[in-house]
Amino acid sequence: MKRFATMSLVIAAIFSIITGCSSNSSTAKEENTLVIGIDDKFAPMGFRDENNEIVGFDIDYAKAAAKKMGKEVKFQPIDWKTKEAELSSGRIDLIWNGYTITDERKEKVLFTKPYLKNAQVVVTMADSKLTKFEDLEGKVVGLQSLSSASDALNAAPIKEKIKTVTEFSDNVQALTDLKSGRLDAVVIDEIVINYYMTKEKETFKVLNESLTPEEYGIGVKKGNEELLKKLQKALDELSEDGTAGDISENWFGENKVLN
Repeated sequence: MKRFATMSLVIAAIFSIITGCSSNSSTAKEENTLVIGIDDKFAPMGFRDENNEIVGFDIDYAKAAAKKMGKEVKFQPIDWKTKEAELSSGRIDLIWNGYTITDERKEKVLFTKPYLKNAQVVVTMADSKLTKFEDLEGKVVGLQSLSSASDALNAAPIKEKIKTVTEFSDNVQALTDLKSGRLDAVVIDEIVINYYMTKEKETFKVLNESLTPEEYGIGVKKGNEELLKKLQKALDELSEDGTAGDISENWFGENKVLN
């Protein structure tokens, strides 16, 4: 019995060491991984391809930055309406998916330097009679909920004359309702609609005016200046060595990355 008890203690000790090593390894791996919150229906920045793989400009850009930082990367699809809450809770490390820099958002998160220019525009069907902002009077307009499109429209004088503003969880749903006739127009990121117009030729048209110019940045949790500093250093290096430009060429046909 004494021999059995001794053997049991030895086995327990070995098991404890093994599980302890496994736990430490798992913890180390988690600490070395950047969890990035994305809207996985935001082409061409971050979206799912025909194989359900997450792809896009921001995806490639994030992978390249993580490599510079010696980190692994995990892309976590989130409800875009709760992006800042996801970040502040620690469930994600970064908001990185066509995330527009605004004064209101600066109060909630830390931002990298802007890396892409964008604008909010109004898109209609190609055969629509709408040609200018004034034509939106009495119309039904869609946009992504709690997005910079919403901010841009709220700041525009035409907002008060629009019949109904319908909010959607993502741009794909908004464009689907536009094509079905349930909407007259959609307020959307210029970069996004330009991508769709290359895929669905002669389906959409964009009004000549834009609502607001804006810039994309990457959101970091308030108080985490160390991560912000390391990330910005990686982004600067990607611009300097030409990697950022190559990624942009691949997705946009030109280098749009701000230096």
